[in-house]
Amino acid sequence: MQVKELANYTSEIAQKLGIRKYDIYGSSADSTSVQVDRGDPKQVKAANRSTVIVRVWNDDQKVGVTTTTDVDPKGIELALSTAKEASTFGVTEYAPDFSPEATKPLPEVSFERFDPVGVPDLIERLVGAEKEILEAHRAIASVPYNGLSQQDIDRFYLNSEGALREEARTYAALYLYTKTEQEGKKPRSAGSFRMSHGLKTLDVNGCVKEATEKTISHLNYQKIPSGKYRVVFSGEAFLSLLGAFSNLFNAQSILDKQSLSTPDSLGTQIASPLLSVYDDALHPENVGAETFDGEGTPTQRTPLITEGVLSGFLHSTGTAKRLNMKPTGHANIGAKVTVSPHFYHVSAAQPAQEDYTLEDAENVVFIDDLSALHAGVSALQGSFSLPFDGWLVNKGERISVDSATIAGDFRDLLKSIIFVEKELELTPGGVCPRIWVDNLSVTGE
Repeated sequence: MQVKELANYTSEIAQKLGIRKYDIYGSSADSTSVQVDRGDPKQVKAANRSTVIVRVWNDDQKVGVTTTTDVDPKGIELALSTAKEASTFGVTEYAPDFSPEATKPLPEVSFERFDPVGVPDLIERLVGAEKEILEAHRAIASVPYNGLSQQDIDRFYLNSEGALREEARTYAALYLYTKTEQEGKKPRSAGSFRMSHGLKTLDVNGCVKEATEKTISHLNYQKIPSGKYRVVFSGEAFLSLLGAFSNLFNAQSILDKQSLSTPDSLGTQIASPLLSVYDDALHPENVGAETFDGEGTPTQRTPLITEGVLSGFLHSTGTAKRLNMKPTGHANIGAKVTVSPHFYHVSAAQPAQEDYTLEDAENVVFIDDLSALHAGVSALQGSFSLPFDGWLVNKGERISVDSATIAGDFRDLLKSIIFVEKELELTPGGVCPRIWVDNLSVTGE
């Protein structure tokens, strides 16, 4: 679809309908995914999903919103007239408006785009990966959860004040999740995930190796006594916890009083001075990077925690206006505008008093993966109680922990960080090093 052409005929149709103010956000995704089961294709899916959201403002500055999948002149005319009718019922309090940044230049980011490969190629690669894992150890009985997918995504935004944005991305993703069967022992599992701009650059071998090594390391497991432990979070485990409490930085949650923060929390010490956290949609490791949000605001690196101090919130145009700040490029457009993070970048800030390594650590719990986040997190109280996969580490020796949970208050956890490692781990939600935390409650037996 030619976005300039769409902008031209939308402008003509709007004039004809007496509409002076409107905007349109659209995205379309072509995706193919495959799953296999013991060498045979289990599921093959191909889909084309497109969403176009049309907003129209009437003379009272009330907004009507409608969605369509039809962007030819007839479809746009119907969407504009429907949104115009709906604007009569639009909200008057905190009505959405155009982003003041929607016509500003976008950051220049270049990504390699790849042509999609055929389904037989996807199946062949996934069958090969599954076979390699099954042959790695006789205890590995299956890879029940697996998937290889590729996506081609196009996005655009335009408005009646001349904003015009478009971008396109491709990416491929692979996940492998194993299950073991051993007589007289509980089944054990482990998984691995990789993502890249295309199948050609996807690290399939690294994914297979990680899933295999993790699985084998969980075979000899034992219970650990309950108590307070020094805990090391993998990058993925820490980011999943940070994501569960993202209301800390979400300006919409703060304004809705659904957050652990208030507008006055900015500038307060909420974590150890060793920790800094950014949201960085344009981070070079972010395969799904976006240069603008649903309102056309350019995305940017947004500081959230700087040396332990709460230094920023994620904003849409509406939340920024209400808090007298600038939009940060985190808006999702729809019947209601929402705010969400893009890609976290967690890093060491001030130097620690002491450096720690897992090779020298004694009686440390290393958490690789947290589960049941939907049930075990009370986002408004700040508390969590979560099952985890991990190891008890003693001078380099790792013993897999039999079913155990970790519990605490996220704000206390942030303040109890004693070391942030240098080496970053890439996860679907961002990049993050291992994080060392003192005195966390672990319930073992």
